[in-house]
Amino acid sequence: TGIIGEDKKRNFIETMRAFKTLMGIYQVQDYKACATSAMRDAGNGPEITELIFKETGIKIEIITGQQEASILYETHIAEKFNTQLASLYVDVGGGSTELTLFAQKQIIAKESFNIGTIRHLNQKIDSTEWSALSDFITTHVNPLQPIHLIGSGGNINKIFSMSNTKSGKPLKIKILKDYLKQLSALSINERIHQFQLKEDRAVVVVPALDIYLKIIQWSGANEIYVPKIGLADGLIKMLYAEIKE
Repeated sequence: TGIIGEDKKRNFIETMRAFKTLMGIYQVQDYKACATSAMRDAGNGPEITELIFKETGIKIEIITGQQEASILYETHIAEKFNTQLASLYVDVGGGSTELTLFAQKQIIAKESFNIGTIRHLNQKIDSTEWSALSDFITTHVNPLQPIHLIGSGGNINKIFSMSNTKSGKPLKIKILKDYLKQLSALSINERIHQFQLKEDRAVVVVPALDIYLKIIQWSGANEIYVPKIGLADGLIKMLYAEIKE
């Protein structure tokens, strides 16, 4: 419908009210609250953030896809790898995928695409988005080969933990392909019981794997590092820097 429904809106407000209570209990002095793809696309997104601020005092910023990509870069995970090689951050969410290309100690290119697990699940990804993603990799990433791929987000973290890959070691593309094949053949309930997945993860893990595999294959890589970082880690780094100043 293009908007956040009334039930979800009320749940959202009550969730923020709970966070406000927790922040009071833990005597939190500073915070950052950001909304991403779903609120970006929702026609009533700004209205909801205003209502949340009025009812809870929590100020939520609806960030752009470009801002989201920049925040992920703030984790500075790429600096832990061989600085002679370029690194591509890949963050796959429910509504969007952010790519940030890092080389020579700076951001070379970044972009957000309306390609996410929920959109993929509901067949709501426009073919032009896939083309734009492929073009980004062809134009910016492929000329910098070889390259490190760094994955973030709940789905790739879950697959990493399921694979028993040692911390600090990359997740091989063969493992991702095997999991995609296995999970695709199972129902939601079977995924939950056989792989001990939560229901929401069991629903979106297959489209997430498909998106990651497309990006890995288009980039010519055969593995992806999963350092268990995400948007929250970048926000914490930014908040710390602001307070320090």
